[in-house]
Amino acid sequence: MLAVIDYGAGNLQSVLHALHHLNAQHIRLVRAPADLQGATKIILPGVGAFGQGMEQLRHQGLIPPLIEAIEHGIPYLGICLGMQFLFEQSDEIGTHQGLGILQGHVQRFPSDPRLKVPHVGWNQVAIDKPSALLDGVADGDYFYFVHSHYCVPAHADDRLLSTDYGKPFASAVQRANVYGVQFHPEKSQQLGLTILSNFLRLAESD
Repeated sequence: MLAVIDYGAGNLQSVLHALHHLNAQHIRLVRAPADLQGATKIILPGVGAFGQGMEQLRHQGLIPPLIEAIEHGIPYLGICLGMQFLFEQSDEIGTHQGLGILQGHVQRFPSDPRLKVPHVGWNQVAIDKPSALLDGVADGDYFYFVHSHYCVPAHADDRLLSTDYGKPFASAVQRANVYGVQFHPEKSQQLGLTILSNFLRLAESD
């Protein structure tokens, strides 16, 4: 069963549309802890503010069962804010605690008159390490981004992709069964569908 976390994120329908396009089977929207039972893979799409998103997950009682599922090896893909939630904390509108699955933090792009914040639009990725999630993706490929904050992994080995916006930042991460992408695959045309398809396939093989 593919569990898609629903905490009111604005891009949920776009992600579901992409998954249906890929003929993903047995999709369940997760709004309460019981909905996670039987999940064989998890996608957490997200947009908005870090603190509000974590508070909504907490309000729905989803944080403990989500962490437990990840720690038991269920493949997880976080999209945009869903990737940021993996880290220990964010400085977005105050300091807020994340899931702490990955060590590191989330911070705002620095003020720079040459750069617009939020970072919106197509940008390139560079591959930092091989992964089945990246089958069909090459250095220099473009994905669609919308974000003002970026992840700073404490461990370089967690970095899967890098993107340059003023300076390089982690645009995707992986540790074992845990994956996160800062860009929006559901808005990234065929390459975005490739990422989602790869996740569905590798999750089935785990």
